[in-house]
Amino acid sequence: MRAMDGDDVEQAVAEMMRILTPHESADWGRRAGTLEWSCWTTAAHVAHDLLAYAGQLAARPDHAYLPCDLVARESASPRDVLRTVAGCGRLLSTMLAASAPTTRAWHWGPTDPSGFAALGVNETLMHTHDITQGLGIGWSPPDWLCRAVLARLFPGAPAGDPVEVLLWSTGRGDLPGHPRVTSWVLKAAID
Repeated sequence: MRAMDGDDVEQAVAEMMRILTPHESADWGRRAGTLEWSCWTTAAHVAHDLLAYAGQLAARPDHAYLPCDLVARESASPRDVLRTVAGCGRLLSTMLAASAPTTRAWHWGPTDPSGFAALGVNETLMHTHDITQGLGIGWSPPDWLCRAVLARLFPGAPAGDPVEVLLWSTGRGDLPGHPRVTSWVLKAAID
């Protein structure tokens, strides 16, 4: 399987925008799926993480995350938060394009650009799932992106439908024959 890259991040973010933008006027104060966060807070979290991944690639720290956080203003509308997600997704995509495959930055160990791309796609897809659950929107993440995330971040995941397996791997669904997942470790770092 090819290494994940900025195009995958762009497509995941575009899918998030496609499904959520028509629902900007909904009550984003609702709980996002099974999370304790609201839909609004969950979307702001996606922006935060995408920017954090871009920052890691830019600074290339080898022992920790940079000591900064993106904080969305409480007065920001869902539309503005989604624009922030789109902007942070573009920043990550740009950093991925500018990073050589040999680049390493810290995410619980040395992580290559492909690992950061997979992390960004996973955050975007899984939290879009949470938000759509909270807003009552029927949606499933693209199976080909789920398959790529599973290959990179969950190499020991069971075989099966990639959407169902990724939802199960991140504690968001059941998988016949397997106990429910309550905690998980993303295998982004390379050995």
